[in-house]
Amino acid sequence: MSFDNVPLPSFPGLSSSDSPDVTDPAASSRPLDSSLDNHSSLSADSSRLLSSVLRLMGNLEQDKVLQAFVDQACAMTSSPYGALAILDSRGETSAFYTHGVSEKQRASMGHPPVGRGIIGDVPVNNGVISNDLASDPRFTGYPPSHPEMHSFLGVPLRIHEQVYGRLYLCNRPGGYSEHDLAYVSGLAVLAAVAIENSRLYEVSRSRERWTQVSQQLTTILLEGTDEEDALQFIAKSVREVAQADTALLVLPSVGDSWVCEIASGYGASELIGVAFPPQGRARTVLAEGQGLIVDSLARATTLRVQELSKFGAALYVPLLARSHAIGVLLLLRLPGKPEFNPEVLAMAEQVATQAALALEIADAKHAADIATLLDERAKIGEDLHDLAIQQLFATGMQLERIRATFASETNLDFSQAESLMEEALASVDDSVKQIRAIVHNLREPDAAVDLVERLRREASLARRLLGFAPSFVLEIDGETLSASNPAREEILIEEADQRVGHDICDDVVAVVREALSNTARHAGASSAQVVVKISGMGCNGSIQVEVTDDGHGLDPSVTRRSGLDNLKSRARRHGGICLVKAAKPNGLALSWEVPLS
Repeated sequence: MSFDNVPLPSFPGLSSSDSPDVTDPAASSRPLDSSLDNHSSLSADSSRLLSSVLRLMGNLEQDKVLQAFVDQACAMTSSPYGALAILDSRGETSAFYTHGVSEKQRASMGHPPVGRGIIGDVPVNNGVISNDLASDPRFTGYPPSHPEMHSFLGVPLRIHEQVYGRLYLCNRPGGYSEHDLAYVSGLAVLAAVAIENSRLYEVSRSRERWTQVSQQLTTILLEGTDEEDALQFIAKSVREVAQADTALLVLPSVGDSWVCEIASGYGASELIGVAFPPQGRARTVLAEGQGLIVDSLARATTLRVQELSKFGAALYVPLLARSHAIGVLLLLRLPGKPEFNPEVLAMAEQVATQAALALEIADAKHAADIATLLDERAKIGEDLHDLAIQQLFATGMQLERIRATFASETNLDFSQAESLMEEALASVDDSVKQIRAIVHNLREPDAAVDLVERLRREASLARRLLGFAPSFVLEIDGETLSASNPAREEILIEEADQRVGHDICDDVVAVVREALSNTARHAGASSAQVVVKISGMGCNGSIQVEVTDDGHGLDPSVTRRSGLDNLKSRARRHGGICLVKAAKPNGLALSWEVPLS
């Protein structure tokens, strides 16, 4: 670490041309005793100072270094009370370290001092002494339950020419002198070195942890881990390594909406399903493709997502894939905790790139599945051409010979004609069997059944598991399917099949099947309802599946929910969303929605 242009205050055993100015309205400022310079041997005071420095340098954990700085400063000056306020980018206290104050006293004082009056007037380049606080015009009092202060010494803690914090010492018997200020100022300079060393050590450890997260993410992706599991891992691991309280993944949903689909940590359940508007910070980060650090959402003058107002520091990182944004990683800390620094932002961006890779791999896997399906269909086409069609062509030739024979009415052999007809019919039967087998391989046996019938079948099958019949409701553009009007019912059923493609139909059936199965196995419900809503057509339309029950909801002790994760993956594959929330007054509500295109 470099401390160019940082004056080293004079103290025994160390020489410096600069000495801190001392301001003491009650006792006029006096120049530091020049006799403190040019000592040829270490004095007892110098030995104490070096011992204190060695204790500081012996720690690599930043919290321990900061606490040791306060403790050693109090020991050197015989101060019963001391405190170190660490400042954020706004100059406000972000962390507070004390000496001589019990935990009970700290709790009763509430928030640490805000840095006004003499506390905030500590000069940037020197210190301040006041040995009669009661008569000092700069003294504005102290919080309730705060120890009574008579004398005061304050020095800045500077790192890289910036004020990193302020050290306050109180109530030294007999008051403080310039001698005390010189010692404490010298200790502050050397403490800055120790703090910077500990910071660099922490950065190194943090990068190691971030690297481990990236390696683990790469491993689970190569192992073919489910997309939902990969995203859950990203949110949880990044939250932990970034020392955040909450982590969110904001992903595209139906239409132009973006929704929090993955959340980990404090308040996670309440944040699932929260929409992020186009004008907000998350969408801005998406548009610009650059991360963003916010000092405090609780203090933000403009906040479009009110659910985030309970958080302090925030970090937004876009998930970039091939120069376009596909999501946002949002890290949050509770108020009072330190801000995120640019180093955390840089490392989070690296992991966000890995997260984007997770989504790309999932998309590639889906594309591979589609390619496999197309290959299978191509093979089916070849089978139809090489087997069934060729056989039907040969049968046609046989029938043409029979027709020609009957037309000529010459040398007509009815027994031979009958034999040819039987061969032709047998050939047709074989062709039909082949076509049926090929069609069966192409689609599930019930795929040709209309969507409504398939959903009714699922509800009927679930009855045996549930012990009761779940209700089923279908709405198309707000009109409810009703058996009381058979003619209209038939029209709506046909309309549903026309609007919803086969691929989405299969997923809708799977959603209803999985939801009712979970209800039967885990919910302990006495009623359940399935509501399917179809609105609009094509890219402007959507289909929504809502399954609710009156059971006891999700068991928080169960963390592995592969069935629900599969439903989320099915929704995301179509550019949709799947949310699970508590139902009112009790139970569980699943909402699955995808566009029709």
